[in-house]
Amino acid sequence: QVQPVESGGGLVQPGGSLRLSCTVSGVDLDYYTVAWFRQAPGKKREGVSCMSARDGWTSYADSVKGRFTISRDSAKKTVYLQMNSLKPEDTATYYCAAAQHPELLSLNSVDFHFWGQGTQVTVAS
Repeated sequence: QVQPVESGGGLVQPGGSLRLSCTVSGVDLDYYTVAWFRQAPGKKREGVSCMSARDGWTSYADSVKGRFTISRDSAKKTVYLQMNSLKPEDTATYYCAAAQHPELLSLNSVDFHFWGQGTQVTVAS
């Protein structure tokens, strides 16, 4: 069973950093593209970052470019999202999603079939 599990969320002050982890059990991560999404209260879910499995290409939402970095450790079946220079508008529940499509590079939620439960990130002073 493909099951992404997120961890690493929490409360951080503006300008601070957090690293989210997404461990995808039951798969060879070399064949699954993984992406991060987020959803703030009252807002639509938005794609944050994606890394394709085959080539390691990455994609970022404009709102996080230069601040967030996605990376992958296939041996640990884990994808990371390093978030720096956090802003209050980054506050949201962050979700990890996986797709059995190694060439996929997408920030569209409809392209992903396996979702985690989410981890809360709150940026406040």
